[in-house]
Amino acid sequence: MARMAEPPYERAEEVAPGVRRILAGNPSPFTFEGTETYLVGTAEIAVIDPGPDDPRHVDAILAAVGGGRVSAILCTHTHRDHSPASRALAEATGAPIIGCAPLAISDDGPRADAAFDFDYAPDRVLKDGDTLEGEGWRLAAVATPGHTSNHLCFAFGDILFTGDHVMGWSTTVIAPPDGDMADYMASLDRLLARDDRLYFPAHGPAVEKPRAHVRALITHRRMREKQILERLGQGIGRIPAMVETMYRAVDPRLHPAAGRSVLAHLIDLERRGLIGREGEEWTLRA
Repeated sequence: MARMAEPPYERAEEVAPGVRRILAGNPSPFTFEGTETYLVGTAEIAVIDPGPDDPRHVDAILAAVGGGRVSAILCTHTHRDHSPASRALAEATGAPIIGCAPLAISDDGPRADAAFDFDYAPDRVLKDGDTLEGEGWRLAAVATPGHTSNHLCFAFGDILFTGDHVMGWSTTVIAPPDGDMADYMASLDRLLARDDRLYFPAHGPAVEKPRAHVRALITHRRMREKQILERLGQGIGRIPAMVETMYRAVDPRLHPAAGRSVLAHLIDLERRGLIGREGEEWTLRA
C-alpha cells in the first residue's frame, strides 16, 4: 500500500490571491492535521490565528514573511492551539495583537480542543463590523459566538476566515460553560445570510460551497437535538448513555468531548422549557 504523503507542515502555500496558509505541526484527534495560520498580503501582512506556542511554527511564519512586514496579528479566539504564538510573533515583529477579546474561564471538563490561553493580551479588541486595513487588503470582523463566547471570523472580500466556528473536517464542539448552543446556531444563521464565496477554516480543507456546508451543519445539530429528545423519551437521561448510543461511529477518544456538545444541547433545551434535570438526570417536561 502506498504511503500517504505527510501534510505540508511549516511550509507556506498560496491558497488564494494574496493569501498563504501555514499548517502547524500539532495534529491530534481534535485539531485534525493541525492549526492553519493564514497570511494576508505580501508587503504588509496580517497573520490570522498565529497558532500554538511552538518555535518551529513561529519560525515558519517569519520565514514566509521574508522581506515583508507584519502589521497585525489577529486571533479568532483564545484556545491554546490558536493564540499563544501571537506573543512570540509580536516580540519578533513589533506588530500589535488584534482581534477577539481576552477570555479566562475555569473549565474542568473534558475538552475537544486545547484549553483557554489565559495569557492572551490583545493590543486592540475588534467588535462586530470593525475593520482593519493594510496595503492591498481590508479585513472585517464578524462576531460568531458559540464555540467560544469571544469567537470572531474575518472577512476578506468574498473570503471568510472561519476559525473554529466552521471547520473543513468536522463539526465544531460546543463545550459549556463558555460554549453556547443557542449562540452557535444563531451564528450559523448569520453566516447563512451572507454571500461568501469561500471559507478558510483553522482546521481542515477550504469550504468551497459555504451555504451548503452551513445548511448541513444546521441540519446536523437539529438531528442531534432530535436524537437527544428521543433518548429522553426512552428514559435515557444521563449524558454518557446518550453518547454511547448517539456516537457509535465516532472515535471513542472523542466521546468525552461529544458529551460536552450533548450537554450544550441539553442546556439549550432546558432554557427553552422543553426538558428539566435533577442532578445528572435529564427528563422531558410534561
